[in-house]
Amino acid sequence: MPRLFLIRHGETEWSVNGRHTGRTDIPLTPKGEQETTEKAAQLVGEGKVIDPRNICTVFLPALPSHVITESVREWDYGEYEGLLSPEIQARNPGWTIWKDGCPGGESTTEMCFRVDTVIEQVREYHRKWLEKGEGSRDVVIVAHGHFNRVLIARWINFPLSLGTHFNVEPSGIAILSYNHRNILEPALNALNLYAHVGLD
Repeated sequence: MPRLFLIRHGETEWSVNGRHTGRTDIPLTPKGEQETTEKAAQLVGEGKVIDPRNICTVFLPALPSHVITESVREWDYGEYEGLLSPEIQARNPGWTIWKDGCPGGESTTEMCFRVDTVIEQVREYHRKWLEKGEGSRDVVIVAHGHFNRVLIARWINFPLSLGTHFNVEPSGIAILSYNHRNILEPALNALNLYAHVGLD
C-alpha cells in the first residue's frame, strides 16, 4: 500500500523551550542536527524504511532541489509568533490554538483547508499508483509540529481539533496509509518512529 511519511524537523531552540514557531526560521540545535543525520543514515536508502526507489514526491517548506511548497509550512501564529503558551494565556485567557486559531495569523478554518488540500494532493499520487501503476508508491512530507498534528487528524477524517491528542516529537516519523487496500479507509500506522521521546 502507498504510504505517507510525515517527518517533523529536528530539535530547535524554540522547540525545546516551547515557543510558537510559525514563520520564524530557527536553525536546528547541534543535537537536532546530529539526531537528524543519524536517523537519515539509519532510515533512508535502498532497502531501508524510506527507500528512494519508492518515493514519488517530497513536500518541504524549505530546502533546494526538492518540491518546495508553502502548503506544508507551520501554522501561522500571527501575533503569537515566538511566544510561550503562558504568555499567550496572559493576553487571552482560555485560548487554545485548536479552537481559536491565531489572531493576525491563520484561523482553524484556514489551517484545515490548507492541510486538506495537501492531503488531496497526496491521495492523488497514491490513487494513481494504486489504480494505474503510475509513479512511485510513497510520499514524504517534512514539516512542523502543529502542521503534522493537524495533518494526522485530518488524514483519518477527524476534526482538526483532535490534533491536540497527537504528540509529534522532533525528528519523529509518522506513517499514514490505508486499511484493506482501500484509499477510502485512511489509517495512522505509526507515530514518533525513531524519535527521542522524553519523560518530562
